[in-house]
Amino acid sequence: MICVTNRIPVAEGYEIDFEDRFRKRVHLVDQAKGFIRNEVHRPRPMKLDHQTGEWTPGPAGTGSYEVKTWWESFDDFVAWTTSPSFAEAHRSRPPKEMFRGPNELTIHEVFLNTDHAETL
Repeated sequence: MICVTNRIPVAEGYEIDFEDRFRKRVHLVDQAKGFIRNEVHRPRPMKLDHQTGEWTPGPAGTGSYEVKTWWESFDDFVAWTTSPSFAEAHRSRPPKEMFRGPNELTIHEVFLNTDHAETL
């Protein structure tokens, strides 16, 4: 199993519009072979004072949204990204000013899953 994370730095003032795009998505990825699940994480910038152990809010306008998808295999993910459904799901482009900078895509292989308490 793999987890694909797309870190997206959304510009201040565009958070509601960004989240609305995901609420209204067409759910094509949900039907892709090997797709397991999708999560969208909202940033909550916090700072830890290591000496006191106290958490305080971080600076406003920092942090990135994370869009995470889980797949049975890397090949399933690649097949999705080259499919007509992927092109259709990404046809509507948001305005460039919605973002503070470029997104960052990372892929991790799941080697331990505590939901099932077993090594994969």
